[in-house]
Amino acid sequence: MFSLTTAMLWGLLPIALKIALTGMDAWTISWWRFVFSLLVLGAYLAWRGQLPRLRGVPRAAWRLFAIALTTLLANYLLYLIGLDHTSPSIAQVVIQLAPLSLLLGGVFVLRERFAPRQWLGFIVLGTGLLLFFNRRLPELAQPAKGLGFGVALMVIAAVAWGIYGLAQKRLLEVFTSRQVLWMLYAGATVALLPAATPSAVLGLDPLQLAMLGFCCANTVIAYGAFGEALHHWDVSRVSAMLSTAPLVTVGSMWLIGRAGWDLLPAEGLNALSIIGALAVVAGSMTCALTARSAVTAP
Repeated sequence: MFSLTTAMLWGLLPIALKIALTGMDAWTISWWRFVFSLLVLGAYLAWRGQLPRLRGVPRAAWRLFAIALTTLLANYLLYLIGLDHTSPSIAQVVIQLAPLSLLLGGVFVLRERFAPRQWLGFIVLGTGLLLFFNRRLPELAQPAKGLGFGVALMVIAAVAWGIYGLAQKRLLEVFTSRQVLWMLYAGATVALLPAATPSAVLGLDPLQLAMLGFCCANTVIAYGAFGEALHHWDVSRVSAMLSTAPLVTVGSMWLIGRAGWDLLPAEGLNALSIIGALAVVAGSMTCALTARSAVTAP
């Protein structure tokens, strides 16, 4: 239930972000999301008496924190800027490279094992991406503009998230996961303030304001559900469930089009694109579930 909740929320997120982008820039949207998360998570940690104590923290931990903060900011901002040049379904399919980049980082940085079936999953995912973009491959060959530019930013955002995940994993030796997130939210709020325009929220129409509110709440609720899912289930199974987020996005965009709501431009996906999206999900799930087999095998 918690894994499915997270997958649903992450699947709907790019649609809400795309609508919010019509009235607010990427820097300001990200700032509001970080501020909201900072306040909510900070209140929870204060209530539990678990706010981080910063005295005596090793310098190495602060260097890791700087890496985590920089890459998390890059992920948020590049994802939003890329989304502004693509569509929700494209964004959600391409960002599936993020957990894969974390897996590859574990292999090359942490010397973890990458099983043969995980390489198979990687190939299936790559093939799925080619099928998904079957009608728009020439646009991808032009990374300096339009769709190609947006997808290129999405790929960089995915790699940034993988680096962030590796840095956060090391930080868990010093802080809890909630403490790390709260510190990152605080750092991101301060870092983005000079470029953000918080007062722009006053110029949003009711739909844009509702979508911004959903995006802010999404960050807290989705990560909260994600944490609970990990408490009750294996990491690999949770990851496999989260791999279905692109299907939520594609399905939701189809429903919006069928309902005749003039919220976003039609994505124009054909049958091969749908097959490609399914292949991306299958490849991502294979990588996640095979990781569990490699860990639990005698």
